[in-house]
Amino acid sequence: MNLLLDTHTFIWWDNNSFLLSPKAFDLIKDERNENTIYLSVVNVWEIQIKSQIGKLSLNAPVDELIKEQQEKNDLRILPINLAHALKVGDLALYHKDPFDRLLIAQAIVEGYTLISKDDIFEQYPVSVVW
Repeated sequence: MNLLLDTHTFIWWDNNSFLLSPKAFDLIKDERNENTIYLSVVNVWEIQIKSQIGKLSLNAPVDELIKEQQEKNDLRILPINLAHALKVGDLALYHKDPFDRLLIAQAIVEGYTLISKDDIFEQYPVSVVW
């Protein structure tokens, strides 16, 4: 299964895995090696902005966190493409956060399952697990 992490999921996975639901933790840990874990460039953008304005504090620079997860857990990076950006225009305005809207659009276009605690995602035609 292809899993796309929400920003809080990535941060918690790295720093406070006890905050993840048991199901989310098991899917990400993936002891049977059946899942591919993706972090979107959207997440990185959000983390950088929130860090700069003081809404987020990390234990290490985001590039180091990503590199570590790529090496330890084969984390893959999902770029933003035109189809993702255009799909945002098809989404109802249940949620107005631009980062989350683009993340939802990516999951829909790619057919990925989102790992997120944000229950508003379930209002969209996307697979969400928590």
